[in-house]
Parts: sequence; C-alpha cells; structure tokens
Amino acid sequence: MKDEIEVVCPSCSPKIPVMHDVLKGGQNPVVQCQECENVHPAEIEKVKTFKIKVIISKGEESFTQTTLMTSEEDLMVEDEIIVDDGESDEVYPILVTAIEVGEKRVKGASASEITTIWGRAIDEVVVKIAVHRGRKTEPLHKRVPGGYEFIIGQEETVDKTKVRIKKIKIRDGSLESKTGIAVPAKFIKRIFAEEVFRKSWGDGKTQWSMKGKGRSW
Repeated sequence: MKDEIEVVCPSCSPKIPVMHDVLKGGQNPVVQCQECENVHPAEIEKVKTFKIKVIISKGEESFTQTTLMTSEEDLMVEDEIIVDDGESDEVYPILVTAIEVGEKRVKGASASEITTIWGRAIDEVVVKIAVHRGRKTEPLHKRVPGGYEFIIGQEETVDKTKVRIKKIKIRDGSLESKTGIAVPAKFIKRIFAEEVFRKSWGDGKTQWSMKGKGRSW
C-alpha cells in the first residue's frame, strides 16, 4: 500500500491540501496528486510544539500549570481539554473559560498565538445549593464529579438533608426550571431547592392511629 499525504497541488489545488501518493520519501519527498496525477516535490511543514501557561481554578483556589499543544491545534472558549505538562504525573481535565493572545482575551485562537489559557477544573466541582426552609434559605454544598447530572424535579441528599431541585442557574446566566432537564455539575452556578420532609410512622391522624379511640377494653 502506498503512503499518502495531504498537501497542496500546484496544478489543481494550490491553496487547499488534497490527497497525494508519496513516490519518494525523505527530506525532499516527491508526490503524485490523486486528483490530477501531477507529480511534484512536496514541502512538508514540520509540526511545532508549544508550552502554554494554564491558570486553573479549583473551588476557591487557583494555581498555574503548563500544557503542550501543537501547531496543528486550535482552541475555543468552552472547550474541554486535559492539561498535561508532559513532565509530571499530574493531569487536570478543565473547561476553558478564557484565552489570552498577548494582552487581549479572545474566543478562539491557534496554539501558536495563545499566551495563557484560563480554565476551571471539572474532575470534581463543588455545587452551591440554596435550600428553602419556610421563610429561610440555607446554603449547602455538594462535591461531585464534573459530569454528574442534577435533574430538575428529582431529589438529592445533601449533608444528610433530602432536597428536591426546583431551578438551576447555569454559568452563562440562564435559568432552567422545567422538570426533567438535566444539567452537568460543571456548568452549574447555583441550584435552588426545597427541603423534602418524610412523615414518620404514626404521624398524623391515620385510620390505624384512631383505632380504639373512645373505647374501653
């Protein structure tokens, strides 16, 4: 099987790379275009690697790491990446929250342009939950994996308290309140919930509890 490579063809595609068969390898390869069969030397661009600073927020703390990206890679805000500096055993899955090119913040850039990546760790997140108890609201917190889904209308146990989710505020500012909507923890800014009370056996005037009332035995 012939080796193939995607490069521009000076005859039929001088701007957009197309598939070629490699006729001669090495530092000065010769290729044949699969579109027009033109044979020509190919200039193969070497892939460069960049070490980029990454500022990661995890809970109330922030720390700095580095990650390796190649010249073939692009990055966008809200992308999920694994930060791995290639030197230590520490890896951090993060959600990209900002990208700096020089002194400007942009929504996307190629690796060669990026100065700093800002991100939020999503391996584990602490979700803030506002629980309504009558006229009072109590703040609770629950630590879960970033991919853990909270579902509106369903119950959760938080610090031994059973609550039912009523609304979820997303980090982009939107508010979800429709029953059945599921939101991963990594996207949640705050959950609004109500406490769920369970009646213990014998609470209230049930038919069983009223048996024998007014009777003498």
